[in-house]
Amino acid sequence: MKAAALTTFGGPEVLTLSDVAPPQAGPGEVRVRVRVAGVQHFDARIRGGWTPPYLKAVEPPVVPGNEFAGVVDQAGEGVTEFEVGAEVLGFSTLGCYAEYVVAPVAKVVHKPANMPWQIAGGFSGNGQGAHMALQDMKVGPGDTVLIHAAAGALGTFSVQLAKAWGATTVIGTASEANHAYLRSIGAVPVTYGEGLADRVRAVAPQGVDAAMDNVGPEALRASVEVVKDRNRIRTMVADETAQELGVPLLAPARSTTRLRELVELYAQGRIELHIRGAYPLARAADAHRALETGHGHGKIVLTLD
Repeated sequence: MKAAALTTFGGPEVLTLSDVAPPQAGPGEVRVRVRVAGVQHFDARIRGGWTPPYLKAVEPPVVPGNEFAGVVDQAGEGVTEFEVGAEVLGFSTLGCYAEYVVAPVAKVVHKPANMPWQIAGGFSGNGQGAHMALQDMKVGPGDTVLIHAAAGALGTFSVQLAKAWGATTVIGTASEANHAYLRSIGAVPVTYGEGLADRVRAVAPQGVDAAMDNVGPEALRASVEVVKDRNRIRTMVADETAQELGVPLLAPARSTTRLRELVELYAQGRIELHIRGAYPLARAADAHRALETGHGHGKIVLTLD
């Protein structure tokens, strides 16, 4: 099968179209003919040589990608939840930048009929990341929530999920070019840069209850300035700074329970996802280059049709 794989760690150019052996579904697993795979900063970090703390090692050759949507074409022994031909979306730590991916049924859900393929393929990873962080911070009715890098895919999910869970005000940081987009999804936009904490206080004089950092140390420090309870702050990208500041770390806990809740919110029209760019599998390197510019809003995906 074709896959966007890397044989060495490095920049986007190490991602090349390769021929690899297709995986086979084992007991309790399904094999999915991938139609769309999402692109995340997690994948770019893997490409650069980072190993997640819950994996022993990541050694080339590697096929990145940790979210997908497609059609079941094999059902392993004991699988009753999904038949061959079922349209699904799901998640896997690696292996999704490929024509086929195998996943346990505990990481796969049915795709709603009203969900386009590109959205389905880019839905699971960032959606669940937002869900985990906001749940950890106990975001709920009446809260004022600060989301950094709110125009990106993770930020987009976080803004809408906070609103769906009853937050009164969601403040989103972004460049001015993305402020209109943030307003369209229900956030109050604030510009990045020096004086950020003061600008946040100006739009939330009553205070900020919780903050989610998707940018790095600078944004995390600004969050600590405006949120009284550090237990209600999380970062997705600055664990060392979080430990220095006494901010709890977020433990990965993706599950189909989370994913089903998010899928239902989408089906109800309460969550939307803008597709910023769709690249063919052979241009996975270009997709990573676009991701790492930090510009634009919404989700980047790879298409395999």
